Amino acid sequence: MHSLDIRFFHFWRRHSFSARTDRFLKFYTRLGDGYVWALVVVFLIFFYGKAALLSAVEHVIPVILVSLALYWLVKLSVRRKRPFELLQSVNAEVPPLDKYSFPSGHTMNNLAVGFTVFADAPGIGWIMIFMPLTWGLLRVYYGVHWLSDVIGGACFAFLSFWLGRIIFSLLSQ
Repeated sequence: MHSLDIRFFHFWRRHSFSARTDRFLKFYTRLGDGYVWALVVVFLIFFYGKAALLSAVEHVIPVILVSLALYWLVKLSVRRKRPFELLQSVNAEVPPLDKYSFPSGHTMNNLAVGFTVFADAPGIGWIMIFMPLTWGLLRVYYGVHWLSDVIGGACFAFLSFWLGRIIFSLLSQ
């Protein structure tokens, strides 16, 4: 897996963006720090109404709690170094939000919520699946993650969504 991570990392880094595109993509990537969720709230209210928003929040709470618990358990157990720490020629071009690389929290936590939004409001939820995946890939490009961090984050996101939904259904009975 490490060999694939290194090859993908170097392949992805060889394809540079224009300075203007790079600035936009860094801004876009930072949306994964949590800022995008304010827009999701506005869209849910506008397109689906306040009741849909309250329902989505009710469904998201157990999912995000499971996701955060798994995230920290795995992150602190694996303690994988980031590309900019292992490869001398690489700098972190966006700020990492914590010390370790695996799994990608931008992918995992945002995608877990994205799956929940998609289940409740597929009309806008598909974008909440697309965005965390692109944030993860861009964070590989910017030197703070490996491809397997993003893939692992996506897998743990689905597991978090699934377990969160089970917990919600048990609590709702």
